[in-house]
Amino acid sequence: MAIHELSALLWRERELLDVLTFKLEEEQLLLTSGKSRWLPHGTREVEQVLGHLAKASLARTIEAGVVAEAWGLPTDASLAQLAAAAPEGAWAEVLSAHLAALIRQTSLIKELRDSNEQYLRTAVRSTQESLADLRPAAAGTYNSHGKTGESAGSRIFDRQF
Repeated sequence: MAIHELSALLWRERELLDVLTFKLEEEQLLLTSGKSRWLPHGTREVEQVLGHLAKASLARTIEAGVVAEAWGLPTDASLAQLAAAAPEGAWAEVLSAHLAALIRQTSLIKELRDSNEQYLRTAVRSTQESLADLRPAAAGTYNSHGKTGESAGSRIFDRQF
């Protein structure tokens, strides 16, 4: 029966979202601890989980279309619509529970993603500031010849005048 397969696919998707949450938290630990050398490995693992998640989501969408058609709904019916149209029995509750869990998980993932992005922006800004302190000439302004000035003189007036 298609509904059993749909429920199994929803469980698989939830498991992958748990793994994604773990990988994002792992990335966050790397960012906050300054262990940036491992960041490419963490990012690659996040990308791998996202790839698996995309495949699982596609399979779930296809199976949800089969269930929707069997229940007299359009094949692009959402999970909420499937739960509302579920025949008498436990399926409405099961689908609603899956939907609530998916919403919670995606909300947490969004928060982690935004937080990690903020940590990355801070790290980039800090690196740029550190590099500017090491090479003040590179961070200087341009002179009339299109080169950065090395002098500590005025940066407002061109000395050629």
